[in-house]
Amino acid sequence: MSPFQLVYGKACYLPAELEHKAYWDLKKLNLDMAAAGEQIMLQLIELEEFRLRDYENNKIYKEKVKGWHDRRLVHKSFVPGQQVLLFNSHLRLFPRKLKSRWSASFIIKTVFPHGAMEIFNKHPDQAFKVNGQRLKHYYGDTVNREVVSAILLAT
Repeated sequence: MSPFQLVYGKACYLPAELEHKAYWDLKKLNLDMAAAGEQIMLQLIELEEFRLRDYENNKIYKEKVKGWHDRRLVHKSFVPGQQVLLFNSHLRLFPRKLKSRWSASFIIKTVFPHGAMEIFNKHPDQAFKVNGQRLKHYYGDTVNREVVSAILLAT
């Protein structure tokens, strides 16, 4: 029983030309199963080659992007006695526009080989360890934070 007969309840009669072409196509497709299987295998191999080529191209692209990024990295090297600024990531009281997240200048006491630094602010005995990625070089002069002056002009 054909799907047409199931849906409409009567047999479907095709014109002789269409029926002949349909039989011819069916005969052509089913003619040689070995050749059809070989063609499918060749198409699968070609698809696998495309996939491997794309994988290699993607790998080359990632290596180029990584090299481009690594060339533009600025490597920071710290030495004991150098002044640095500390990034305060826990400062949530004030919005970012009003308060800087970089804390006052600290002095490096010890540089550890794994990237940590021991820094202190005023007294060397109050030193603490921080991650070296939270530090940046401080090139300014010493700042007296107790004396703050602002000149306001009225116009």
